[in-house]
Amino acid sequence: MEEKFNKRFALAGNPNCGKTTLFNSLTGSTAHVGNWPGVTVDKREGTYKKGKEKVDIVDLPGIYSLSPYTPEEVVSRNFILDEKPDCVINIVDATNLERNLYLTTQILEMDVPVIVALNMMDIVEKNGDKINANELEKGLGVPVVSISALKEKNLDELMTRAIETSHTPRKGSTVLNDSNLIHLIKDCEIAFRGKGVDNPLFHAIKLVENDEIETKNHPDLVKMVDEYKGQFKNDTFGDDFEAIIADDRYKYITKYFAPVVIHAEKVNKGKKKLTLSDKIDRVLTNKWAGIPIFIFILFVIFHFVFSEDLFYLGAMGVKFSMNFEGTPFEGLFWTDKGINSVGVFSANLLNSITGWIQSSIDDAMVAGGVSAPLTSFVCDGVLGGLFAVFGFLPQILWLFLFFSIMEDTGYMARVAFILDRIFRKFGLSGRAFIPMIMGFGCSVPATINTRTLASEQERIATIRVIPFFSCGAKLPILTAVAGGLAASAFKISNPELITLGMYLLGMIVAICSVLFMRNTTMRGEVPPFIMELPAYHLPQFRALMIHLWDKCKHFVKKAFTIILLSTIFIWFLSSFTWQYTPLIKYVYEGGEITGRLTQTENSILANIGQLIQPLFTPLGFGSQLKAGGWVFAVAAITGLIAKENVVATLGVLAAFFQGAAIDVEADGGISAVALMIQNTGISVAGAVAFIAFNMLTIPCFAAVATAKAELKKGTLKWTLLFWVVVSYLVSTMIYTIGDYWWTVFIWAVVIAGTVVGIVCYNKYRDMKALK
Repeated sequence: MEEKFNKRFALAGNPNCGKTTLFNSLTGSTAHVGNWPGVTVDKREGTYKKGKEKVDIVDLPGIYSLSPYTPEEVVSRNFILDEKPDCVINIVDATNLERNLYLTTQILEMDVPVIVALNMMDIVEKNGDKINANELEKGLGVPVVSISALKEKNLDELMTRAIETSHTPRKGSTVLNDSNLIHLIKDCEIAFRGKGVDNPLFHAIKLVENDEIETKNHPDLVKMVDEYKGQFKNDTFGDDFEAIIADDRYKYITKYFAPVVIHAEKVNKGKKKLTLSDKIDRVLTNKWAGIPIFIFILFVIFHFVFSEDLFYLGAMGVKFSMNFEGTPFEGLFWTDKGINSVGVFSANLLNSITGWIQSSIDDAMVAGGVSAPLTSFVCDGVLGGLFAVFGFLPQILWLFLFFSIMEDTGYMARVAFILDRIFRKFGLSGRAFIPMIMGFGCSVPATINTRTLASEQERIATIRVIPFFSCGAKLPILTAVAGGLAASAFKISNPELITLGMYLLGMIVAICSVLFMRNTTMRGEVPPFIMELPAYHLPQFRALMIHLWDKCKHFVKKAFTIILLSTIFIWFLSSFTWQYTPLIKYVYEGGEITGRLTQTENSILANIGQLIQPLFTPLGFGSQLKAGGWVFAVAAITGLIAKENVVATLGVLAAFFQGAAIDVEADGGISAVALMIQNTGISVAGAVAFIAFNMLTIPCFAAVATAKAELKKGTLKWTLLFWVVVSYLVSTMIYTIGDYWWTVFIWAVVIAGTVVGIVCYNKYRDMKALK
């Protein structure tokens, strides 16, 4: 029996046209929906099952053209040319019709069935505009269907017509028939036909444009184009055939396709009507207010996720009695500090449940006569490590949710636009900032997203600073240490300000690092930044939930693999001597077991920590600390495996000071850090330097592996060195200035000398190049 294969359709379109939203609606896929160029970097596949026949759908990267300027454009181009899909569904943003049709005119030049999906028609109608889809269909010569991917309107009609279209083969056509270069294009097309090349019209036009791929694959035909150039001259573009063809495309689009759009200002007697997005942008993208508003929004998000005094009632002197006192849910809704935020409440709820499970299993194993080492392995090594990680999950997911809302509404695109004005002065484009800010969620997808950047230098520089934008895995370190400072003798109020300050520090270090690289090893022109600001819209609830589920699934998978193994490894190192003698024993009182005692000071981990502790002396958590100060050094090293390990390690190492591990999932590790601060004598500056080092140093194993895959050969070792040096220097600066204020003058001299040296060297190099 002959195997029957599904038809395969490709979704192609500009960034922010709603392509991935359409893909999710058609396939139910978990591809992330966003408003940033290049969100869908890799090819994604799914299956449409609602029609008469199943259709495999491939979601291609968002692109502006089929010229080989970025990896995304090459991927999309090669897929259509080489994989030969049965139909290309070209998604067009109806609110920006003319610009989107530029890509359409290129796709139409290929020998492939095409259907145009006029997306966001609901927004067009809301703005009072009208588009004559029938006239557009006649002009393009291919079917046109009006849809709304977000509201899932007319999607079945789109797929029905797409399936019908796929049954009829189609030859490429062009809008360049009135171009002065049409004779050259036709000659090249004939030459390609003679060579038996598929899609001859498309290849001919690309060859005339001096396309890099075409000139490389068909050097014998380049001579024909060069000879024509010698006889041709354009008053505006000279012999730049690519610019001439681009201009001809837009002239054709403006002349024949622009009239199908009837704008609201024409309907309303010439009075231009501002859209809701225009009105919002007057505030959010304001030259002076844009950045302060962004910082304020970040503060509000962090406050709702991490604050233990949501409405500042505790700060105003309002007293609270403890809720659920004496139960596992004590302090769930509020504490003596104030009302808990949604993030703290949800974390407390989960921690109460997991804490009850852990203590119940612990009690059952003790009652069953299980040995102390085995009980400790199960409850402290396995459950303690897993639950410690799960304890951070609610706040991480809340943060992801808020960032996803900003992303899907279109605000994140505005942030990139606002910061492009500033970053361009430091050698960055707004396009580079997009993967950077994705680093707030996770460094792995952020690093993969650097494929959208135009130059190799910009990609390397961006990958190196992505870890400085603290991911969700680093949040527990910030909150635990900030909370520990508040709970300790230092009594730091509003610990969320420390958390916000560390996030801002990461952004500042990223800017300074890129500035340094772009003026030393990576000098060059900043690539131009062209970005469409999509219309604001409410995010799709299903898309948000799919995104959160994807993040949660990734987090849990990570917890049950590398984090669990590393936690068990740390437990073993802290519970055994070099002779593999267990250091755990039960504590008896009145003939009954009252707890477990671990003599951590004699463990393998203690010996390793004491060995490496002096390395961190300049950072404030080295040899200057009291006995047991090595715990901070060990925690920092274990964080190289996974950042979630840092707080979990501190909980395990609490046994050195009190004989038993601390359940860090009960309060996010705050009590464990407070115990460390009290017993080691670390200063506030040293504790903040500890946060900074873990934020800026080498990221987790997964992020390093991703960076290795994205960087060219031989670059990773220098990137690892870069992370170590930057984190060490910044942390040292924080500690020394914090505890010895007069060192600020020394640091100022060092920084000034470095800047002057770089400027003088660059001037010398430029003068030498001119000679």
